[in-house]
Amino acid sequence: MVCRNCGSEVSPYVTECPYCGQRIRKRAPKIERDEEGAAQRKQRRRPKLPRLRSGEIEGIAPDTRPVATFALIGLSLLVTLALATNQVALNEVGGIWLPLDDDPWRYLTTLFVFDKLGYQFVALVAVGVFGTLLERRFGFLAPIVVFLLAGAAGAAAAVAVDLSPPFVDLNVGYWVLGANGAALGLLTAWTVDDRRAARRGDERGNDMIGVAVFAAVLALIPLAVPEASLVAGVVGAAAGALLGLVLPLLARR
Repeated sequence: MVCRNCGSEVSPYVTECPYCGQRIRKRAPKIERDEEGAAQRKQRRRPKLPRLRSGEIEGIAPDTRPVATFALIGLSLLVTLALATNQVALNEVGGIWLPLDDDPWRYLTTLFVFDKLGYQFVALVAVGVFGTLLERRFGFLAPIVVFLLAGAAGAAAAVAVDLSPPFVDLNVGYWVLGANGAALGLLTAWTVDDRRAARRGDERGNDMIGVAVFAAVLALIPLAVPEASLVAGVVGAAAGALLGLVLPLLARR
């Protein structure tokens, strides 16, 4: 409609001109029933959120306890407590002593065996951080599978390559212990999934500087701790990266 007073174009559903205030008509016209029905149908078709699950707060994703990650850490601590009694030796709880202990089952058990608390603290903190992130995203099997497969691959590679640490007497032998390969596997598996999401436009805002610090510390541990094999760390990280490509198939919807 055109206002007769100021000549402005105005909506046909108003009674006064919004520009000059001139009265245009006595009452607004009725909305057609078809238009009203279409508006109601459109409103009915709006997507609705699913029902809240038990313990879930509206607008906040449900949080779960990383039970599997805690179990991996707890098992390692139990082995350490057993060693502290001086009733068992490192090889008796599953550690690998080269060149004698090359039993395949030790590739898994040695991941839980440490003889230096500093090394254990760093490795288990990394396991706790990245195992928790993977478990909350992909379920409780994810950290267990990555920890065991990446760690065992690293231990097996360390035995196969038999790369002795510096300042070790080859006539005596040396230990291959701990979870630096498994921890790096968890880290790289999470990083691969996070970076793939970022390329899809799903930027999650994670602190990649902190991730780089964790990776550097774990990679450099073999320089200070001979039992933490450099080969195990490299192979474990590579295995974790490959597993990170597969984990989205296990994602919970």
